Amino acid sequence: MLTRRFEDAFLYAAHLHAAQLRKGSQIPYISHLMGVAALVLEYGGGEDQAIAALLHDAVEDQGGEPIRREIRARFGARVAEIVDGCTDTDQEPKPPWRPRKEEFLLSLRRASPAVRLVVACDKLHNARAMARDYRMCGEAIWSRFTGRREGTLWYYRALVDALRCEEIAPLVAELDRAVGELEALAAEPV
Repeated sequence: MLTRRFEDAFLYAAHLHAAQLRKGSQIPYISHLMGVAALVLEYGGGEDQAIAALLHDAVEDQGGEPIRREIRARFGARVAEIVDGCTDTDQEPKPPWRPRKEEFLLSLRRASPAVRLVVACDKLHNARAMARDYRMCGEAIWSRFTGRREGTLWYYRALVDALRCEEIAPLVAELDRAVGELEALAAEPV
């Protein structure tokens, strides 16, 4: 069962991301965090993983080290460690995109099952959203992403490979299907 901690994390995430929208849309960012938390719970995660799902972008997008310390103080070391495992950088300015993503992919291969679960749910929600948006706006979608078309497709296929493990096999299979759909859409003639 979820406790008051989850409610507190939801309100905290909603406050942190209140002014943030999904890339290239008018969709409030909290919808992504809610979707990732729902997937975590649907794929067997517990309260700590669901809280981390709500906060998985907080350090990266909303303030770095001070936010990391606040998450640890409010929600505990385990949640903070999962959030750290989901964060590819908290540096400003961010390091170059491709090396940063390559380093993150390497970190996933040695990440805890809890981190792998939250990351896989995050990427599944993203891949599904990208496929939906691609169907609505076509090739223009790639301008939203630093990696553009080729880099984004490379990264999501590499994520599938990096996340393969027995503990989350059904989830990674779903991510593989979602990435495959995105690749097929991008391969269709314009």
